[in-house]
Amino acid sequence: MAKEVVKKVKLQIQAGKATPAPPVGTVLGPAGINLQEFCTKYNDATRDKMGDVLPVEISIYDDRTFDFVIKTPPTAFLIKKFAKIDKGSVKGSKEVAGKLTKDQLKEIAEIKLPDLNAYTVEEAMKVVEGTARNMGVTITE
Repeated sequence: MAKEVVKKVKLQIQAGKATPAPPVGTVLGPAGINLQEFCTKYNDATRDKMGDVLPVEISIYDDRTFDFVIKTPPTAFLIKKFAKIDKGSVKGSKEVAGKLTKDQLKEIAEIKLPDLNAYTVEEAMKVVEGTARNMGVTITE
């Protein structure tokens, strides 16, 4: 018989740095799963992406076991990383906060493609470009 999913939880945790302390502990503690086991499995699975913030979707079953799926880093995080800025513009596209090249834009789109609602890299580039524009990041040739 298949296990029944009791709860689905979405978190954004730094790769390789999950600990039973907040925010992980406060969200997963009430669900009754083994926090140390989750942290160990998550840290082992994300060790190669250290420094990135990764969204994770955790499925908790009725027998207190769990599975998790690690997604690609958020688009805004990747844009800030590639543009080497701390944060986006406060005024959106009216204020320039940083610059990206077309090649960097394509690289971000290729990373994000599995999680985006797009079939080709060109479509994904348009999605990423829109996010960048709203953050005040301009795209140069």
